[in-house]
Amino acid sequence: MDTAWANPDRLAALREGLTRVGDRPTFPVEAPFTGERIADVPACIAADVDAAVAQAREAGTAWAARPVAERADVLSDFHDIVLDRQDDLLDVMQLETGKTRRDAFEEVLDVAATAQHYATRTDLLASERRAGALPGLTKTVVHRHPVGVVGLITPWNYPLTLTVSDALPALLAGNGVVLKPDESTTHTALLARDLLEDAGLPPGLLQVVSGDGADLGEPLISRVDHIGFTGSTAVGREVGALAGEHLTDVSLELGGKNPLLVLDDADPEKAAAGAVRASFANAGQLCISTERLYVHADAYDEFVDAFVRETRNLALGAGFEYGPEMGSLQSEQQLEKVAAHVEDAVARGATVLAGGRDRPDLGPYFYEPTVLEDVTAEMTLSGEETFGPVVALYEVDSVEEAVERANDSPYGLNASVWTTDTDRGERVAERIECGTVNVNEGYAAAWASIDAPMGGMKDSGVGRRHGDEGLLKYTESQTVATQRGVRIDPGPLPQSLWTAGLTLGLRALKRVSGWVR
Repeated sequence: MDTAWANPDRLAALREGLTRVGDRPTFPVEAPFTGERIADVPACIAADVDAAVAQAREAGTAWAARPVAERADVLSDFHDIVLDRQDDLLDVMQLETGKTRRDAFEEVLDVAATAQHYATRTDLLASERRAGALPGLTKTVVHRHPVGVVGLITPWNYPLTLTVSDALPALLAGNGVVLKPDESTTHTALLARDLLEDAGLPPGLLQVVSGDGADLGEPLISRVDHIGFTGSTAVGREVGALAGEHLTDVSLELGGKNPLLVLDDADPEKAAAGAVRASFANAGQLCISTERLYVHADAYDEFVDAFVRETRNLALGAGFEYGPEMGSLQSEQQLEKVAAHVEDAVARGATVLAGGRDRPDLGPYFYEPTVLEDVTAEMTLSGEETFGPVVALYEVDSVEEAVERANDSPYGLNASVWTTDTDRGERVAERIECGTVNVNEGYAAAWASIDAPMGGMKDSGVGRRHGDEGLLKYTESQTVATQRGVRIDPGPLPQSLWTAGLTLGLRALKRVSGWVR
């Protein structure tokens, strides 16, 4: 493989950064491009999680005591290091996931932008004066304290973004962090941790444990103060249930079956080009990628012709250079699921307009970008997330039908609307039951708007990343109220007199506040 990071010794040096308190059995990690075994990674156990949380908590005490501006400086320096060391990050991400370099670069952009955004939002952590119970007599201040230790259980599909971009605001807030990346992408998390320490993060503050989520999930959830999970809805329910048992605060970004709407006034060529990217970025292994396309009858034929043509023209390939437009699926399990969804649909009457087969000539887990028509409700892929390069086309007769069908799903993560009338597109977007909706873009407009919250409605999650919410969720708010002069109780006054006085005061406050507005 054409990368220096395929060297076993270089990967072994990264694994020295894993938290483990003894010798452990190992599990193999392979390179999806070739199926070759590239490393054996220790399988941590509960004792290793104990040690990781304890070390992160100890390091966090001193970290939280540092001025928030100093913590922000680490994020700002990390921004520069990520851009400077992007080739190393890109190589390791590609080695572990099989994605194209252009898809890996999106992660570099996201992490650098997230670091710089939160480095400039230290104001959110400042103590804030609030209106007191009695104007002029009650001083009320809200303080923000770190929760303590944040645990993050992260997936393989975006091993840098979905690990580090959540860790950064947690660190800025003054917390220690314990990462449990997917077993297959441990090295990406370790390299990111090393780069954060190069940027000035204190050693021990960010811990990494490796192993199966079924073994490490409960020990981690029971010991940390906030747990963040990104992954399937089924596993998210288990994480949420465990968090509830231990009263651990939780944020979950879960599955999606994301719709894309092409309105009657859309430019079919532009919409088709955007839909190809929305559907097949990262080989469809993106929580917010499109799997359902609802196209108005007036635009349907022209859109389908352009969409199928663009899909067939996508360049598939493996390699550590820019060039291929779509890479490999990440594992045999992913390939089997994608193939099973397509085979089930075809057996039940779906029509394949593009793709529909694996490509072992390119690598063991390649599957062609696939467009299906005539998909019906009894087919598995009509409602279940495929998480691969497969989309279904549906013709609709009105915007109302498109919105209704888009919302006819237990999921509500991301959506896309295409139109030449952006005001109309925004009105339609507001009617779609998803946490993020893009107009004339597939997913990147919302994803890259880091100042705005991102997350799912319905079965697609709980909580938000990005925006103010993405930082404040890692804090505990504390209200300190100081009463001066008058007591907030009758004291020596008769209860009736005290009650009458407060009633008059409340009436006066209402009039004053109304006048001020």
